[in-house]
Amino acid sequence: MNSILLLIILIPVIEIFLFIKIGSQIGAITTILLIFITAIVGIYYAKYEGLNILRSGFTQISKNQTPKYEIISGAAIAFAALLLIIPGFATDIFGFLILLPITRHFFLKKFFKKFKTREETERNNFIEGDFEDIEDENDR
Repeated sequence: MNSILLLIILIPVIEIFLFIKIGSQIGAITTILLIFITAIVGIYYAKYEGLNILRSGFTQISKNQTPKYEIISGAAIAFAALLLIIPGFATDIFGFLILLPITRHFFLKKFFKKFKTREETERNNFIEGDFEDIEDENDR
């Protein structure tokens, strides 16, 4: 079964399960308020982290360096903001984990390790050397 299809089915099931369990413990109104509070706080924190990453990216550019980490980190923050807007506790927890710089760095490190660029793998898969063309009398 395709992993994306599995996620599309599994995530709502987990969210509904958590809504029922948490709602039965703290009440329906409190659960709904908690969903809105996590979304609002998460969006403001995502805005704060996004501005920090933008500032860091401009610093990298001013040093004539490519802001690779900042670009990927900005996309991760946008994804985290999307997860925080989606109502649910599991998506909110994962969204907050992506927003925190320490855990975001951990996730991005795993992501980069899994998807090495083709240039890096090609760079490591050859042997550098010199050659000399020798003409043989029998080859003519």
